[in-house]
Amino acid sequence: MTSSGPVFSLAYSSVAVRPFDDLALAALLAQSREANARAGITGMLLFRAGSFVQVIEGDEAGVRALMARISRDPRHTRVRVLVEGTAPARTFADWTMGYEPITAPTAPAPVGFRNTFDDLDNLEDPALVARAVRELSLWFRVRQARRAA
Repeated sequence: MTSSGPVFSLAYSSVAVRPFDDLALAALLAQSREANARAGITGMLLFRAGSFVQVIEGDEAGVRALMARISRDPRHTRVRVLVEGTAPARTFADWTMGYEPITAPTAPAPVGFRNTFDDLDNLEDPALVARAVRELSLWFRVRQARRAA
């Protein structure tokens, strides 16, 4: 999906009210991808240990309308907008909703490694939150590029 100008981007985190198994996640992704394609929304979804981090991008009215629906969705709680603003171009232009499951590590994590999204909820400095979201976005794009190669 291409955009001819600036794009509005919003990242949020939330916690699932009930466990999401692979079947429930597949259904959520199918529904999201179809709706996002119709609305001109692109983005990514990360899921780990019952927590979601999602970036959605498109025209501001469409992104805000989607965020309002997500906030009312009974499958989520603790919905928190992490960062929002205008960017010169889409970061996830190739994905109506790119998805990456994050599995539990099998070995001890290196120092400084993020293996949950809990720290995003505790960051109060907007610059640190924005940096964390950028790092997650970069991680996602690198993983997707490796899969495509």
